[in-house]
Amino acid sequence: MGRRSRGRRLQQQQQQRPGSAEDGAEDGGKRSGAGWEGGYPEIVKENKLFEHYYQELKIVPEGEWDQFMGALREPLPATLRITGYKSHAKEILHCLKNKYFKELEDLEVDGQKVEVPQPLSWYPEELAWHTNLSRKILRKSPQLEKFHQFLVSETESGNISRQEAVSMIPPLLLNAHPHHKILDMCAAPGSKTTQLIEMLHADMSVPFPGSCSTYATFHLTHSFTFPEGFVIANDVDNKRCYLLVHQAKRLSSPCIMVVNHDASCIPRLQMDVNGKKEILFYDRILCDVPCSGDGTMRKNIDVWKKWSTLNSLQLHGLQLRIATRGAEQLVEGGRMVYSTCSLNPIEDEAVIASLLEKSEGALELADVSSELPGLKWMPGLTQWKVMTKDGQWFAAWADVPHSRHTQIRPTMFPPKDPEKSQAMHLERCLRILPHHQNTGGFFVAVLVKKSSMPWNKRPPKLQGESAEPRGPVQPGPADPMGRSVSHPLELESKPAAGISDTEATERAENLENNENKKDGVCGPPPSKKMKLFGFKEDPFVFIPEDDPLFPPIQKFYALGPSFPKMNLLTRTVEGKRRQLYMVSKELRNVLLNNSERVKVINTGVKVWCRNNSGEEFDCAFRLAQEGIYTLYPFINSRIITVSMEDVKILLTQENPFFRKLSSEAYGQVKDMAKGSVVLKYEPDPTKPDTLQCPIVLCGWRGKASIRTFVPKNERLHYLRMMGLEVLAEKKKEGAVPTSESAASPGAPEDKAGAEQGAE
Repeated sequence: MGRRSRGRRLQQQQQQRPGSAEDGAEDGGKRSGAGWEGGYPEIVKENKLFEHYYQELKIVPEGEWDQFMGALREPLPATLRITGYKSHAKEILHCLKNKYFKELEDLEVDGQKVEVPQPLSWYPEELAWHTNLSRKILRKSPQLEKFHQFLVSETESGNISRQEAVSMIPPLLLNAHPHHKILDMCAAPGSKTTQLIEMLHADMSVPFPGSCSTYATFHLTHSFTFPEGFVIANDVDNKRCYLLVHQAKRLSSPCIMVVNHDASCIPRLQMDVNGKKEILFYDRILCDVPCSGDGTMRKNIDVWKKWSTLNSLQLHGLQLRIATRGAEQLVEGGRMVYSTCSLNPIEDEAVIASLLEKSEGALELADVSSELPGLKWMPGLTQWKVMTKDGQWFAAWADVPHSRHTQIRPTMFPPKDPEKSQAMHLERCLRILPHHQNTGGFFVAVLVKKSSMPWNKRPPKLQGESAEPRGPVQPGPADPMGRSVSHPLELESKPAAGISDTEATERAENLENNENKKDGVCGPPPSKKMKLFGFKEDPFVFIPEDDPLFPPIQKFYALGPSFPKMNLLTRTVEGKRRQLYMVSKELRNVLLNNSERVKVINTGVKVWCRNNSGEEFDCAFRLAQEGIYTLYPFINSRIITVSMEDVKILLTQENPFFRKLSSEAYGQVKDMAKGSVVLKYEPDPTKPDTLQCPIVLCGWRGKASIRTFVPKNERLHYLRMMGLEVLAEKKKEGAVPTSESAASPGAPEDKAGAEQGAE
């Protein structure tokens, strides 16, 4: 259909639809007669083709169709998740249940009783909750407004994540542990990535989250080591990568790297293992692929009018290529989760069945039916048909006319052989239907790798193939006869006869010329073929072991001998280094060995910032709050132990004099030299009514006063945990400083926003 025809049809639809249909906004009510100011037409939550398609496929149990459609037309409940490794997870949960939720119990707004949030029955430790409160209702009552400010502030601090309920399922089923190397292939906007980061930092010695056994507590009470694992979060969209960076940075982890690649041909990486370069295979891979999104109709109401089977038919090939690339990079014994927010078997079971078939037994579907008790789901389909956008059905590839071969592929159909189909156990896939637990629609499949993919075992047809394709070369689906199609991507890691997969790849990788590479400098990929759209990133430069910049820092903070100074990096090759970041040892290994292959957007956590007048205080760098929990275990000097009352004073007054502090704190600070300090609160177990989690703050010891360098939302968070409710409006009265940068003359500079990357 041409552009003009579409325009005429849209005008006709607008004329036919008066402004009286249901609103897809968060409150789900009717819009006013005038509609929005822009005069847009209402979206009718009807799509006959959608209903015909899914009724024919029988994805909904008999007798439940009306409930299914009714749920799709209702607004989606808001859900929130308390982050699992932040130092106050249990305190936040206690605060939510015993303060904010209790205030909502008998509350009425416009004559209607407010529904109290409820925990998701299947999410561990009551760390995820759902509520039907809309933004509109949240603004109608002082109690609700306070609750809303709490949610916004804690979200910005990284203590709470507002995430759709079904989106929380894939990371849980991935079953990641702190030693796992994890790849998130299509990561933006990053809610699942943050879950994976939390799993890396879960305390292994105490049941998670345990009694205050969270990330900060663990660091303060145990000998410190970074997790052995890491998360590499990838997205093809350069702009969305920065949204991903923003999400990840809230958790302040040194074990996360954000990269920008097409997931269907994401490059193989290397790591140095005992002086020998080896291919990096991941223990866990999250493959949450782009999809048509018809499971999101409750929040994305545009899907109602735009839905057709064409989206699924066009996306199937890409989804299969991404899943195939993930399977290639998975270690034997590793686990990969494939997920979509689509209910369509063309994007779901068809992709899984095709991947299992071409793997020839290398992959198998895991039975995860008992892993999330309380979660209701439907087993995967074993039979389905394919429908074109104009409603024509095909039950098998043999029925498809040649004219349709560009639109419909053989991989979209279920396996023809009943025995082969039965051996795949497609019923082990999980389809979540909206009406079963008041959620969105979702599909999840968990794959386990038993052996190398078959094309990694066969000798290549072409000898001397470049180890890493620079262009977007992608594996294609099987040909019409059902045979596996050879392609350059598959040949990438095919060894010559008689040598292993890893050896062949190593030989080819080592042909690359890295002679001009400076030591410790990990720049952006120089190859023109590999250049992607987006901001030009600064290089990652590791601090050399003999760099004169480090000894003054080491002396000033009395850093212990175990401090991993080789893991410090900056983002400038020349000129003054303003920020120092830290990455884990494993990510340093990845950075140094792959600068020619991968476009890194961001990595590391900021631990020190340059202070222009710092030289007079014997150290040019002050501590950064963002990385204090990473850095604190190594610091042996300039630590001031403070009481809860001291913390309240420090967080509510901009530059309190020493005399305002407790006598214990005053005794420690009065003879200390000027400069950056650590302010540490340790809970008193004999006073269970007080805050039972430790707090570590960055501060500055001035001439006669002391101040903290803590972002506004973190200040509000700590005060709430200590029983003080400070509303955002009070910042105008000077009760809570609004920014670190409001320092008095002579205090160290602190630019709003890190200079890392191009955020």
